[in-house]
Parts: sequence; structure tokens; C-alpha cells
Amino acid sequence: MSFAFIFNSIILGAGLAMDAFSVSVANGLRKPDMPLREKLLISGVFAFFQFLMPLIGWFCVHTALHYFRIIQPVIPWTAFLLLLYIGIGMIREALKPDEGTHTEDKPLTFSALILQGIATSIDALSAGFTIAEYSTLEALTACALIAVTTFCICLPGVRLGSLAGVRLSRKATIVGGCILIIIGIRVLLDFLLA
Repeated sequence: MSFAFIFNSIILGAGLAMDAFSVSVANGLRKPDMPLREKLLISGVFAFFQFLMPLIGWFCVHTALHYFRIIQPVIPWTAFLLLLYIGIGMIREALKPDEGTHTEDKPLTFSALILQGIATSIDALSAGFTIAEYSTLEALTACALIAVTTFCICLPGVRLGSLAGVRLSRKATIVGGCILIIIGIRVLLDFLLA
């Protein structure tokens, strides 16, 4: 595996990780005092899905291209709806009357994190086409490099959000929800205008 292969995989990973980075910032905004363990979990989940989705796309090209092409138009709509649902939920939670606990103190549930991971990486299924000519070992290596790159980008994103969240307090959850909705709209517009 050449330097060009490694470099291209890292660049692809950086491009694919931008949505996950933005959601990582939103998660950090939501909980300013987030422990390191939770930051690592968030970054790890995003990295896992950024590994899995291109690999599934690569597998589809090699085994079920016809079926993948049928569902491909649904992928951006799915990402849009998931991000919209999560974003609206965050905003609604932040606008609830104060019941003694602050919204930003509520933990991010694992199921919500999984939904975020799927929503931010679902467009990476199409990245499987860009690595279609790779052997199995090359595809696994490329996807692993994408995952590592995503992890390295998302971890500072969560930290950045946490730092900003301390200053923004309760409004941070609204900002985080708006970020998710904007990402969902961008994914959908990219698809519709392509």
C-alpha cells in the first residue's frame, strides 16, 4: 500500500467526517461538563459508522449493485429525517419549562448517539463506489483509515462544543439542535441539486 493510497484514504475520511464533526460539536454544546469517557464514546461511535458505511457500499458494489442503486435515492432522505428528528427533539427539550434540572445536564442516550452515527455516515455508503476497485484487504484498510481520521476529527469537536457550551449554557442545546437540522437540510439539498 503506497503513500498515495494512505493519503487518499485519510483525505476521504476527512471529507466524510465533516458532518460527524459538526454533530460532535453539537453534542459538546449540549453537555459542557462532559467526561472524557463520554467524549471518547461519541467519537468512537462516529468512527465506527464511518468505517462500516463505506465498507457496506464497497460490498454492495461487489455483490448487490442492482439492489443498492434502488435504495440509493432514499439514503439522503433517511439522513435528513433522522437529523431533523434528533435536532427538533433537542430544541424542544431545551424550550421546556425548567423542572429543576437543566437540559444540558441530561445525558446523551446511547440510542440517540447510534441514530446520530447512522445519520452522519449514511451518505458514506456512496463512498464505497470510490473504493470499488480495491481488494478486500485494501477496502478494510481504507475504511480503517477513514475511521481513525473521523475519530481524530470528532474528539476535538466534542471538546470545542463543551468549551462553547459553558458560555452558552441552556441556549447551547438549541444551537446544537439547529446544527443537526442544518446538516440534514444540506445533505438533502446536495442530493436534490446534484
